[in-house]
Amino acid sequence: MESNDAALAFAALGQATRLDLLRALLQAGPAGLAAGDVAQRLGIPPSTLSFHLRALEQAGLIAATRQGRSLVYAVQGTRLRALLACLGDIGDAPAVAFNVLFLCTRNAARSIMAEAILSKLAPRRFRAFSAGSEPAPEGPLPEVLAQLKALGHDVAGLRSKSWTELAAPDAPRMDFVIALCDTLAGQTCPDFGATTLTGAWPLPDPAKFSGSTVERATLLNELHAGLWRRLEAFTSLPFASLDRLALKARIDDLADPHAMAR
Repeated sequence: MESNDAALAFAALGQATRLDLLRALLQAGPAGLAAGDVAQRLGIPPSTLSFHLRALEQAGLIAATRQGRSLVYAVQGTRLRALLACLGDIGDAPAVAFNVLFLCTRNAARSIMAEAILSKLAPRRFRAFSAGSEPAPEGPLPEVLAQLKALGHDVAGLRSKSWTELAAPDAPRMDFVIALCDTLAGQTCPDFGATTLTGAWPLPDPAKFSGSTVERATLLNELHAGLWRRLEAFTSLPFASLDRLALKARIDDLADPHAMAR
């Protein structure tokens, strides 16, 4: 970033309300917050908020996307990192972590796999969670846990749990919610917030796999490999440069395994 651009950006941040505003948007993640939600959260009159939003937008630190009648604001991550880089080497500084929730009915296999894979792929940039509408009381499938452990995943914290646990007021706020089975379409999903981005990647249920032990192991390996490819592509998305609608489209594209090769 050029010194003049950096000076203008730092000047835009030289005010307490704008710092509070930027913090709120950073916590909201890539989904951002509607202007009305920001005003309510910070207790700022709409007219005053508009002034501060405009200053940060002109500095390139935030950007707005129209969603219906609302303007949703989100931090421009690339621009902010470039600004911080002006202060010196921040190569090891952690990026903003996004919360990602994987859902399936029993939370015993697919969503458990996805939680483990994302936790291994990008633990500093993403926090992975999983849950189900009817969690298995016996917990994750033993063969799934054995496979994950054999592949080098940490399985100590993996458990089957209800999605209501992660929709509670004190639960972490989810930036992304991705359903991994078709059956969720007929159920009422909890409200994770209007700014949460959702996606659906329907995958076969390992509990319904049949065949010999070798055949089941092969199917589980194929499922793991498919999830790994999708999540590797997901973690590589340019979150800072995509607006909300474009990011939603890219996530939906990952439901098609052929889309990852395009």
